[in-house]
Amino acid sequence: MSDSSADSQTPHSPHPPGWRRYANRKMAICVMLGFSSGLPLFLLYNLLAAWLKAEQVDLKAIGLFALVGFPYTWKFLWSPLMDRFNIPLLGRRRGWMLVTQLSLLVAIASFGFFSPQIELSAIVVLAGVVAFLSASQDIVVDAYRRELLTEQEQGSGTALFVNAYKLSTLIPGSLSLILSDFMSWQMVFGITALFMLPGVLTTLLINEPAMYGTPPRTLREAVVEPFREFVQRSGWSHALLILAFIFLYKLGDSMATALATPFYMELGFTRTQIGLVAKNAGLWASLAGGILGAIWLEKTGVNRGLWIFGVLQAVAILGFALLAQVGLGSGPVADPALVAAEPNTLLLGLVIGLEAFAVGLGTAAFTGYIATTTDQRYTATQFALFTSLAAVPRTFFNALTGFMVAQTGWFVFFLICFALAIPGMLLLPKIAPWNEKPRET
Repeated sequence: MSDSSADSQTPHSPHPPGWRRYANRKMAICVMLGFSSGLPLFLLYNLLAAWLKAEQVDLKAIGLFALVGFPYTWKFLWSPLMDRFNIPLLGRRRGWMLVTQLSLLVAIASFGFFSPQIELSAIVVLAGVVAFLSASQDIVVDAYRRELLTEQEQGSGTALFVNAYKLSTLIPGSLSLILSDFMSWQMVFGITALFMLPGVLTTLLINEPAMYGTPPRTLREAVVEPFREFVQRSGWSHALLILAFIFLYKLGDSMATALATPFYMELGFTRTQIGLVAKNAGLWASLAGGILGAIWLEKTGVNRGLWIFGVLQAVAILGFALLAQVGLGSGPVADPALVAAEPNTLLLGLVIGLEAFAVGLGTAAFTGYIATTTDQRYTATQFALFTSLAAVPRTFFNALTGFMVAQTGWFVFFLICFALAIPGMLLLPKIAPWNEKPRET
């Protein structure tokens, strides 16, 4: 991955023909960095939840762990530092990537040295550190990808990135869960941490992307100019519409999956069953979604992808409601009228497959939209601002999901999540008109 011409292709270079649009070096970089970005997040929201549940931590407390995602919401506050300053020898983007990736490797392995029963406060602090490092890695990886890809490549490259991001859940959400049935949690977290190494190797082999325009020369310029440019581009009213859309588009599916692993466990599935059935059911769906999403967004553009994939991700939420109704075993918040004798593994696989396929596509179009909304002079700061806003539901609203389930039961909870997916769709005619053509660069 050391050919600098591949990393530094200018925005005016032509598309490679046919399959080479997707099977090339730049797309491979997107896949590797997507995996590295997703692993820490899914560890926090999948493996950590399963660990706490297995150690008899209260479900409400597990739900409150969503608050450790606070750094994802406020990462725009320190993103100007990553636009302004370079790491010696490695550069502005690669330097920050390597620092955050190596730090995450150490921090993730450290979970295994604590006991949830007697050291829950220490685990909360460590989870916050992992979230901060993960959010920081996301800042620089998003900036690198935006600068690596041309305008026409944003949709397909982002689709592959997002699906690799989601595929990374198979480590903390599948492999690690299976291993936890056969070895200590200390070994499980140590092995999970080693999966940060592919991202480290990628960072060492790639080159800095081409620099467009003049980057911030002072810290004040790095802080002020990205916000000023965004507001002045189309005025305050349109800027607020964009921010509202970014907040709402993923709200429903984010809440629906916040307690996914405890939900499956409450259905009656073992951790091994969840690892083998639930997570691997999503593997092939995610791969298919990644290929289809890359081709679809390349042909139709990001705007139409937001419409089509938005509908699919909302329908996927109804799949969870169906699973709660026909497959729910006995549990503390189960509705006795909806209890089934045995967990329905076939339905579980279908629901997880639909979620992996549809939500992955919706996230690809959504992230592609965010990328095309940024100014390349201030990529890290503007991208961080938009993705921080998108993380608000995951951090604050998801923290309430345990209380909501306790009051409503799983079935009604998923219906509420479906209703929350609609407002973002209603903004699409203003934000991403169906017939608007993508910009040429």
